[in-house]
Amino acid sequence: MQSPPAVMTAAYITRHGPADGIVAGELPVPEPGPTDVLVRTEALVVNPVDTFVRSGAYRTHTPFPFVVGRDLVGTVVAGGPGVAEFRPGDRVWCNSLGHGGRQGSFAEYAVVSAERLYRLPEGVSPETAVAVLHTAATAHIGLFREGRVRAGETVLVNGAAGGVGSSVVQVAVSAGARVVATASARDAGWCRDLGADVVVDYRDPDLARLIEDAAPDGVDLFWDNSGENRFDVSLPLMAHGGRVIVMSGLGSRPVLPVGELYPRDLSIRGFAISNASISDLKSAARTINSLLARGGLRTRVGATLPLAEAAEAHRLQESREVRGRILVLPPRL
Repeated sequence: MQSPPAVMTAAYITRHGPADGIVAGELPVPEPGPTDVLVRTEALVVNPVDTFVRSGAYRTHTPFPFVVGRDLVGTVVAGGPGVAEFRPGDRVWCNSLGHGGRQGSFAEYAVVSAERLYRLPEGVSPETAVAVLHTAATAHIGLFREGRVRAGETVLVNGAAGGVGSSVVQVAVSAGARVVATASARDAGWCRDLGADVVVDYRDPDLARLIEDAAPDGVDLFWDNSGENRFDVSLPLMAHGGRVIVMSGLGSRPVLPVGELYPRDLSIRGFAISNASISDLKSAARTINSLLARGGLRTRVGATLPLAEAAEAHRLQESREVRGRILVLPPRL
């Protein structure tokens, strides 16, 4: 394999701020450490959390100049002397860069710790994979580590048509759960195609009653992607011992109806994938690769931009002008 150049194109920031502060310019190609791998990127994607890190809303160590981005699919160029499991030419992916001092993925080349790198299943395209890496790992950690979901349980996914919601539906179905989804009427077909047993229009004024009809024994696991965290609505719908997953809504300040919570052994679990351990990420990666290998992870792509337009990609993510995931492609070799 050809040796990497001395410099590369990267999308980076020199301070926290708005999307137009992202610079698309040249930086030195990073050097892998003893247990690191240098990856030539092929496909990237914007996540909402990427915009929080860039703006400073999500406080984490960002050594400037700081390359933005979290996820990548690419090809191994070289590994440090302590790396035995990867070889040049291997197709790989990562979904945990751009946080905690780790430089991000939005560059032609990225250094990834070998323990955060996973092989791409044979026959899966970079674009197909990169679009679901973050959302599917989020779904896995929330459903299994926090939600302790079991086959036969009823999972309610509020906002099931979005990126995370779509992954939650698919991962829950693969675990044998029964899924009730809320979405707009135009997205009902999509949610059913993903495996949801029942789809309810979230705009319906009888939403609570419709959910009760769909889950007469109560909801075992409630996952709300709206960020509103309306516990006054969700808790009365829960089965005894039910769990509520909280992972969105930085500015949410909900009322907590305690009387609905403890008498029925309900629990509210919050998590951020940014805090996931290496073990958590590896467990999620096994599920992701298994589903990818059999075509079991789907999402909708709303836009594809070149790396040089990373600032526009962030702007589109924040504006919500695009329905679907926003892919970013580095220059081709």
